[in-house]
Amino acid sequence: MGAGTALFLAAVDGLPGPAFAAPSPLPGWTRAHVVAHVHYNAEALRRLTRWARTGEPTPMYPGGRRAAEIEDGATQPPEHLRELVHASAAALAADFAGLSPDALAATVVTAQGRSVPAAEIAWLRAREVMVHTVDLDAGLAFPDLPEDFTTALVTDVAAQRCRAGEAAALASWLTGRSHQAPSLGTWL
Repeated sequence: MGAGTALFLAAVDGLPGPAFAAPSPLPGWTRAHVVAHVHYNAEALRRLTRWARTGEPTPMYPGGRRAAEIEDGATQPPEHLRELVHASAAALAADFAGLSPDALAATVVTAQGRSVPAAEIAWLRAREVMVHTVDLDAGLAFPDLPEDFTTALVTDVAAQRCRAGEAAALASWLTGRSHQAPSLGTWL
């Protein structure tokens, strides 16, 4: 989580202000959308740390505001977005570091409705910041990410694809039985 956050923040800090308006590789999203999303993701994961600490159910995105938050955040000036993403990253790191062993073992529910131990918040954040560092299209690609991370990511994504009923098509392609990558649904 820490290494991925540092990588993401360095990429954000390296973008000149006008570059925030440039398209990202994500359809319909600029780089500002990516930065806003990562900021609001930190806030959402902070809600899960609060849930783990207090036992009071706290959804990641109350009232389904995720998309509206990202759209609003993407309109913020680049310097303000930089401040927001740095502040929320620091706050999440502090909140997570403050969780007791019992809180880390507490069950929380992700935005996708999966029940997970709060300890998994670190993985959820690492996944977000590492993948979205690539999505900033600022010079880093998947081969630049740590191999242990990409191995864990492939394992995680393959499990999600299998739960979504895409195992057969994925297995056919990964074993070389199909020469064309399968058409897959959305990741998250």
